Amino acid sequence: MTTGHSPETARDLMHPGADCLPAHETLDRAAQLMRDGDVGALPVCDSDGRVTGIITDRDIVIRCVAEGHDPANVRAGELAAGLVSVSPDATAEEALTLMEEHQIKRLPVMENDRLIGMISEADLARHLPDDKLAEFVHRVYASA
Repeated sequence: MTTGHSPETARDLMHPGADCLPAHETLDRAAQLMRDGDVGALPVCDSDGRVTGIITDRDIVIRCVAEGHDPANVRAGELAAGLVSVSPDATAEEALTLMEEHQIKRLPVMENDRLIGMISEADLARHLPDDKLAEFVHRVYASA
């Protein structure tokens, strides 16, 4: 058992109930949902509700708008990046390692192929000791 300094599992770290954006939704709708939810990323789901990837505000700007595409005519499923996820029973250390290895700032928590929550930088900031948080920030933001 830990002494309460660090959470033990991904479930302890995550914020529950993340919304999933249907793959058929357009990027302008994705941007509106991000604004309304004050989030920088949304998991993208297929018609069966399975998460197929994640789309970030940066994806919309860099891979759509900056390339001259109209966000009203591009579907989220076309831009959703590959899925890296974690089980709710994974250790907090395993979740952190995955985020560092893939240099991602948001990690979906999946149970039985369903999204049950997300781990974000804000969640890490609330739960990790300062030295662990500093190490994470250094690794994720380090240039490749």
